[in-house]
Amino acid sequence: MTERLQGIDAFVAAVEGGSFAQAAMRLGRTRSAVGKSIARLEQRLAVRLFHRTTRSQSLTDDGQAYYERCRRAMDELDAADAAVEAGRHAPTGTLRMSMPALFGRMCIAPLLLELARDNDGLRLDLQFSDRRVDLIEERMDLAIRSGALPDSSSLSARLLGHQWMGLYAAPHYLARHGRPAHWQALVETAGSHRFACYGRDELRPPSWPYHDAATGELREFAVPPRVRCDSLEVLAASAEAGLGITRIPQWLAAPAVASGTLVPLFDEARPFGYALHAVWPSARALPRRTRAVIDTLAARLPALLAH
Repeated sequence: MTERLQGIDAFVAAVEGGSFAQAAMRLGRTRSAVGKSIARLEQRLAVRLFHRTTRSQSLTDDGQAYYERCRRAMDELDAADAAVEAGRHAPTGTLRMSMPALFGRMCIAPLLLELARDNDGLRLDLQFSDRRVDLIEERMDLAIRSGALPDSSSLSARLLGHQWMGLYAAPHYLARHGRPAHWQALVETAGSHRFACYGRDELRPPSWPYHDAATGELREFAVPPRVRCDSLEVLAASAEAGLGITRIPQWLAAPAVASGTLVPLFDEARPFGYALHAVWPSARALPRRTRAVIDTLAARLPALLAH
């Protein structure tokens, strides 16, 4: 049993840190030791877990499946540790936390308020902003980040899930303009459609990333917008009003889909999503309150994002 567990912590740390170097920093080991540990794990499993190049690394399909199961197992171990610790003392003190405005209000805040309700000694200092704060300079305990994380020797991170994206339009819009059956059909008929898309930089044309159904390659669809704004809520409302097709997170579209005011265009062969991480200043030991929040989000967010 001990042999089967060897290398798993290094593998999970490499996935969540984004590199062997970050994993080594998080585990207090050398990069070489992490690499050798993962290599022995791959040898024991007789599969390749990572695609490696001189500049980057990415999970193979086997690696992704193995990571998801390892993460669930480690979450169970963390939950077991937390249950024992909770019997000794509850989280207390003030937690300063930053998170994306809309996602934070709709998905994270309810979980944090529930945690605070159950722990009288826990105080919350929450900031809802799409600005990427400097945790150390602004003395933040924790932040939620969407998208790829840059390498950092001063920050630690834990993957919480993925913000899966979908394509949506109003039924009456599709009745007038037609309903593409897949990405290639949408690309080919783009001239006959209208679009509502997210954008801030006027000099940068908006585009939607998606995976090619045949090759799995990540591609970009250049979007000619009728509506362009930096509010996901307004994009959803634009689509409901029949102003065009939009690409928004599945969790945001779920209520409109349930009520029938929006419908998904099609199921993507390989969904595209933005990774969500909890990020905090690197330290030898996390305060109980920070650990409690991270564990709560890791346990509860995936179910919300699945919608």
